[in-house]
Formats: sequence, C-alpha cells, structure tokens
Amino acid sequence: MGVGVDDAAVRELLVRTLTSRSAEVTDRWVRAQLDRAHDGTPAAERELRAEAVDVLEALREGLLTGLPAEQVVDRHAPLRDAVVRLSVRRARTGVAPTVTALSALALKDALLTAVEAETQDSPTLFRTARTVNRLLDAAGALTFAAYVEGREDIIRVQHRQMLELSTPVVRLWPGVLAVPLIGTLDSARTQLVMNGLLEAIDAHEALVAIIDITGVPTVDTVVAHHLLQTVAAVRLMGAECFISGIRPVIAQTITQLGIDLSTITTRATLADALAEAIRRLDAEPFAAASTGVRGAP
Repeated sequence: MGVGVDDAAVRELLVRTLTSRSAEVTDRWVRAQLDRAHDGTPAAERELRAEAVDVLEALREGLLTGLPAEQVVDRHAPLRDAVVRLSVRRARTGVAPTVTALSALALKDALLTAVEAETQDSPTLFRTARTVNRLLDAAGALTFAAYVEGREDIIRVQHRQMLELSTPVVRLWPGVLAVPLIGTLDSARTQLVMNGLLEAIDAHEALVAIIDITGVPTVDTVVAHHLLQTVAAVRLMGAECFISGIRPVIAQTITQLGIDLSTITTRATLADALAEAIRRLDAEPFAAASTGVRGAP
C-alpha cells in the first residue's frame, strides 16, 4: 500500500478505537492520572473523567478532518481548546507543570493499549504508534505552554489584587480622602492609585485628597514624577491634593534631586495634612462636602 493509504488506514483505526473503546480509554487514562497524583477522591475523579471525555471526543473529531497528525492539536480548535482547559485548570489548582504535561502523555499508553485490542497487525500497530506519538507529543507541548501562560495570568491577577489591597482609599473626614502608600511606587501602581483615587473623589464628592508616603522607602525622580502625575489628575477633578509623610531624609533627597514640589501642599505627617485640610474647608465648602455637592457656591 502507498503512504497515503497507510495514513488513511491508521486514521480509520484510531477513529474506530476512539468510537468503540472510548469508555475503556477514558477509564485507563483517568486511573493513570489518579495514580500519579495520589488523589483518588470522587471529586478529582469526576473532573478528570469529564476532561478525558472532552479531549477524546475532540481528538476523534480532529482525526476525521484529515489534518496531518502533527497539526491536529494546533489546528483543530475543539481539541486545542480542550487541552488548554485541562492545563489551565491544573495551573489554578497548583499542580506542577511536569505533572500536567505527563497527564497528556499518559494518554499514549491508554490509547495504544486499546488499539492493540483492535488489531494484531504489527506493521499497522507500528505506524499507529508513530502517529499517536506525533499527536500526543504535540498535546504535551501545548499543555506545558498553556500551563505556563495560565500561571502567568494567575500571577498577574494576584499581583493586581495585592496592589489594590496595598493602596486603599480611606475617607478621613467629610470631603477628605487619603491614600496611604507602602512600598515602591512604579508606573503600574501609580496608575492603579490614580484610578482608585479619582473614582473615590467622584463617588465621595471629595474636596481634598491626601497622598501619604510615610511607607515609601525612597523618593527618586521617577517616584516624584508619578506623584506629580497623580496630583495633576486630582486637580483636574476639582479637588486639592496634599502629600504627607515628608520625613527629613525624604526632604533632603527631594532637594538634592532638584525636584520642585513648591506648588503642592506637603506635611510631615498624615495628621498634619488632615489638620490642614480641615482648616482649609471653610464653612461653605465644608457644608457642600457634607451634603455631597462638590464645589457648591
């Protein structure tokens, strides 16, 4: 037989196996994964079984498309999506990436064992094994790549959540908000602080916002630039912005760097800044802030 006929015969054998012996392949694959993970709980088994059914059905459909074996995983969208879902779920539960890749490769033994039950022809088995290796090696590579990307997404989300927790906007007084900063102030965090503060100013009809940098270890030109950006954005909202937490060492650094903060109200402590904010809220603005009408005459 020609090479094309051989490939067709192999595909037909694999499709027949995945159709008539899908339950057998699923059971064997699930059991292999449970043994490796040492997690035989009913919940774990249900999840693995649902994944296996999803992947095997997509694999069967992909083989029917006639795509080259090494391209089925990448080019047949349902199979690619099923493999990616498998990897992402494991990434979210903290399973090691090697275990995730091996879970896809464990399908080789399960599938080839079922193929052997379908035919005893050695040349056909050999060609089928080569095809299965190409298919599932590609699946293993995809699981690893999807796992890494999934973990990176999780880390980015967690990092953003930590930043949000570390930059709360606090209402100190009617019309007065504060953002106590702790740690380094970089571009990403500045944007987060700015967004949160501007939204809070709008929501609370605030007249004064205090940025407290007591917990910021150092202030260089980059940090100062970020602070000035935030102050400018706050002023565009119609509110005044103070900076508190100007310790002696910070004051010296700012002076040595030639950073001009002369147009901004600065205070040594958050308490001093709050006292200044209250002092500046004379009777009418204070009443306006208390009633939720910013800038009322």
